[in-house]
Amino acid sequence: QVQLVESGGGLVQSGGSLRLSCTASGRIFGLNSMGWYRQAPGKQRELVATITTVGTTSYAGSVRGRFTISRHNAGNTVSLQMDTLTPEDTAVYYCNLHSDITSHDYWGQGTQVTVSS
Repeated sequence: QVQLVESGGGLVQSGGSLRLSCTASGRIFGLNSMGWYRQAPGKQRELVATITTVGTTSYAGSVRGRFTISRHNAGNTVSLQMDTLTPEDTAVYYCNLHSDITSHDYWGQGTQVTVSS
């Protein structure tokens, strides 16, 4: 079993910055990717950014150049630095770990990010 614990998030004005972190614990084996997804009210959950075990990153077009994903703590912690935030970034952000071995996805409980105009 894998547990994901998120921290960060909150309320910020447009143009501001926030940093999200997520630490994984439990039975984590082999190659995997960690990342962040978000879900705004009335919308489907969407990919924000991912990073693999070897550091390969991927970003949604809407956040590329503004958000930076990184991985540390022996690969068990993933952080998302969010800069130049806009109200369109308002959503619940979910941490994800995808196992390349089992193809199973694990999810955090979600953390609210609210950007005021």
